[in-house]
Amino acid sequence: MPDSYRVLCSDFYINQKLNVKLDLPRSRDTALDLFERLRRQYPEMSSFRRHKDELALESPARDVPHRWAAVRSNNIRSGVVNPEDEEQAYGLHRSILEVAPYFLSISPLDIEYLELLYGFDLAASGSHDRIVADALLAGSPLAALADLPGGQLVEFQPLLGALLNDTGDIEAHFEVKTRSGQREGTTTEPISVYLTLRRYEPVRDVAELGERFEELAEKGQQIVADCVVPGLLQPIKDSIVSGNL
Repeated sequence: MPDSYRVLCSDFYINQKLNVKLDLPRSRDTALDLFERLRRQYPEMSSFRRHKDELALESPARDVPHRWAAVRSNNIRSGVVNPEDEEQAYGLHRSILEVAPYFLSISPLDIEYLELLYGFDLAASGSHDRIVADALLAGSPLAALADLPGGQLVEFQPLLGALLNDTGDIEAHFEVKTRSGQREGTTTEPISVYLTLRRYEPVRDVAELGERFEELAEKGQQIVADCVVPGLLQPIKDSIVSGNL
């Protein structure tokens, strides 16, 4: 699964976020104990950093896959960049959901939501907004708005959200992020495509977080295969290629 995505993009990553309602403990011993537990499982995660609003542990940027984890005041996040298989893609996230609640004293009442993000970066020069508009608007009524006489498209970043069940506690958001415009001109940064899944329903026990994660991962893989690849990634990739011919 992950390896096949690399055909369509320059970088692929899966990020997780567990958001809580009360501030997490970030004392010296608490954070170091959690990160030491993760380092024993993933020895390459040996770089510990303290930023303004977070504590982070990560592997070298050149590693494949590159792994990172970070604790902020109201969430713990993790990411895996360019995994080669499903175990690499999801292993770190599963481990964090298993151990973090105990190291950080997270109660079921404290959990606000669990989030899983699938990100795809596509290298592209020229106007990102024009590339995405050509890929997604062609033949639609909105195309005329992007082709005003004498005009130049400088902002086109589609964002769409949907509920995935009748109870409304699972959301999916699709977003295309461009990084060039009239003032900036061309850029070496990528066009990014995001699928974000978020589960709000509270849990009765922190042990249920693993089940919630597997549910989101299953839905995420299906939506990527059925919607993101044919509806966003492939058209944008084709638009990039055609612009370079």
